[in-house]
Amino acid sequence: MLRSFLPLFAMTFLICTFIVLMQFLWQHINDLVGKGLGMCVMAELFFYAALSMVPLALPLAILLASLMTFGNLGESFELTALKAGGISLFRVMKPLIGLVIAIAIGAFFFQNNALPVAQARMWTLLKSMKQKSPELDIVEGEFNYQLPNINIFVREKNRDTGVLYGVMIYDIQQGFERSRVILADSATLTMTPDKTHLYLTMHSGEMFENLRDATGVHTTARNQLYRSEEFDMKQVMVAFDANFNRMDEGDMRSLYIGKNVSELTHSIDSLKARLDSIGADVGRSLADSKMLGVDRYVTHVYPDGSEIVTENPPVVMDRPLDVDSIFYGDGQIEPRRRTFTMAQANIRQKRMENIGRSLYMEDESKILRRHGIELQKKFTLSLACLIFFFIGAPLGAIIRKGGLGMPLVISVMLFIVYYIIDNTGMKMARDGALPVWQGMWLSSAILLPLGIFVTYKAVNDSGVFNADAYKNLWRALLNREKRELAVKEVVIEDMDPQRAAQMLEELRESCAGFIADYPGRQDYRAYWAGGYPSRTVQEVIARLEHAVSYMANSRSGTLVAALNSVPLLHNYRILHPAPDSALSKAMCWFVPAGVPAWIVAQVWQRRFRRKLMTVLKLIPEINKILENL
Repeated sequence: MLRSFLPLFAMTFLICTFIVLMQFLWQHINDLVGKGLGMCVMAELFFYAALSMVPLALPLAILLASLMTFGNLGESFELTALKAGGISLFRVMKPLIGLVIAIAIGAFFFQNNALPVAQARMWTLLKSMKQKSPELDIVEGEFNYQLPNINIFVREKNRDTGVLYGVMIYDIQQGFERSRVILADSATLTMTPDKTHLYLTMHSGEMFENLRDATGVHTTARNQLYRSEEFDMKQVMVAFDANFNRMDEGDMRSLYIGKNVSELTHSIDSLKARLDSIGADVGRSLADSKMLGVDRYVTHVYPDGSEIVTENPPVVMDRPLDVDSIFYGDGQIEPRRRTFTMAQANIRQKRMENIGRSLYMEDESKILRRHGIELQKKFTLSLACLIFFFIGAPLGAIIRKGGLGMPLVISVMLFIVYYIIDNTGMKMARDGALPVWQGMWLSSAILLPLGIFVTYKAVNDSGVFNADAYKNLWRALLNREKRELAVKEVVIEDMDPQRAAQMLEELRESCAGFIADYPGRQDYRAYWAGGYPSRTVQEVIARLEHAVSYMANSRSGTLVAALNSVPLLHNYRILHPAPDSALSKAMCWFVPAGVPAWIVAQVWQRRFRRKLMTVLKLIPEINKILENL
């Protein structure tokens, strides 16, 4: 099993890594092209980018490899042979379960130890590349803006010698007030040995320079000083750093992407303590603030220089205070205006202080959430590997298709669903719409039941992709089930009408007795105490199916058509919850969950009784048909 899985896993992991690496390349292609970067630098960037893409490629590779492995086994009927020999699916999966658990444990250590270093170096390299100046490529017939504060127009360029003809230069290195315009018949560009400056050598040209503010003389638009110069050869040195300057990765290592579990935990504790201290400071400032111009605390200074701070006693008034009479009583406008101005200024000051605190706390909360997201990512990858294995292996055993066709389609669809849910949960956690742990574990919580369901179906050889099973279930839910009997061309045992009539009589007695015992709706306690007895329901269904299957051997089309009108009965668990199980007792006592389940059960019980009454109505009609045979 391992010999089949490991090559497929290695191949799919490399393919998935290459795909996500190409996605990364297309996202940052504009920052890499035209910079003159060496192959070693690009290879280093792609290496660290490939390591950073492992959390995306690993779950998809496990899903695709497990699907292909068990699909090949099912397609070649090896799984059928193993099951026929008494070997269960879990026993077949046992070596791979151990391998995937080891991969999940390794994924955690990779996320904790290697990935922070790889991400920090990748983003440091990428940021350094973004800040590197692009290669100088002079284009003919248009202005070139690669040089800082210099625009160059070239009419023609000799591709072999690099000589530029018909050159026009706008130089604003000293600002717009000291701009220069240079015209030259030809020019050449050469780089200094340290690649930090460019020499622009021009021949047979003229230069115009604006001298505003250069001489200290006041000038106007009509009285403007400038300098004109004609030259045979002139050199201008331009600052242009063409080197690749690698930034310090310490800045990235201090961010959340460059920390392991212990560092993230320490940072989260520090951020929480900082936020709590800010909140406590705000609370104290509000508590200590003046109320109606009265300080809450008073400082008493004694002759010996000692100070004691005491709280002001509450003011007790013998009658309510008429604020309006105090404010408007003197009739003077200026004091009131001054009071309003002071109040408005105080409100504005408090408002700006509160806005500043809230913005600071919001930024700190965002940083705290990003640290929490990165901490949860250390664990979610390991669980995602296990979940995708327990989805892929059973699905491969069910669909029984190997190769890269159907497994690839199913894997991509499942991974897209996982990726969308995971990104949605991460964004909601990042924005504070959900707690961090809920947002980061949302995808696992949704896909884990799918893995359990598919594994259960594969172990029990259930048809997950059997369309008829889903049609029958839908018809049962809508109460639209019907029999599809037809007259048999070959009958091994002919039907005896008398024996069939005896079966119908026994069936009538069973149905009538059941309806007599359970004529109406069961109350809440009676239902959770047992509901309809499972054995009694099964006996009624067995009598009905035995009678129908026996009479289906008739050569009479009228009788077979009447049998198609007989409803189908099912012994669903909802008709009779287990009375002694802990779940039934818990549902009985936990009313918020028990009442909805009881209401749904009443619908199914009423439907079962109605089907029994329909059987009782059809029995006389079938007896008449039997009498005429």
